[in-house]
Amino acid sequence: MIGKLKGTVDSYGEDHVILDVHGVGYLVHCSGRTLQALAPVGEAGTLFIETFVREDMIRLYGFASQAEKAWFGLLQNVQGVGAKVALNVLSVLSPTELANAVALGDKAMVARANGVGPKVAARIVAELKDKAPGFSDVDPAVAGLAGQIEERRAPGPVADAVSALVNLGYAQVQASAAVAAAFREAGEGADTAKLIRLGLKELAS
Repeated sequence: MIGKLKGTVDSYGEDHVILDVHGVGYLVHCSGRTLQALAPVGEAGTLFIETFVREDMIRLYGFASQAEKAWFGLLQNVQGVGAKVALNVLSVLSPTELANAVALGDKAMVARANGVGPKVAARIVAELKDKAPGFSDVDPAVAGLAGQIEERRAPGPVADAVSALVNLGYAQVQASAAVAAAFREAGEGADTAKLIRLGLKELAS
């Protein structure tokens, strides 16, 4: 079983890379993000590998990190999600972004992936929610408060701070998580300005 490949980038395809390892060219299917992160042709590249073996073929899938590989496996445990859809999800969301989206119940974020409709996105969020913390730095308390923000049950200053960060160009899920973390740090008496300041600090870290 191949677990990792380290070699020279030979060429790129639309959804794969050929990695030359001591004269043997391995065709490895990757997410768009992983392909973009790899080195140019002729330079060294390393991929963590998941091997799919069937009667009529052997297919290699490559990942930039162990976290991405782990999410690739988790996603395929969800009904309606195969290898292609899993790669599509990982093409638009990094492992951390996916973990945050799942932990915070952000179906819209997951549905941005090609081939992922609202129903499949809802299943991904629902079925993987309990597994997300194992691959994420999301604090359960922060996730809970972020959920209140999404459901319009958060305190006024919190909601106002989230709105301000969204107006600055941050995604709703990012703004919610950042302000939730800021609120947890500052305490219940924090005003909107302080939450915005701490939220921006959180987003920059």
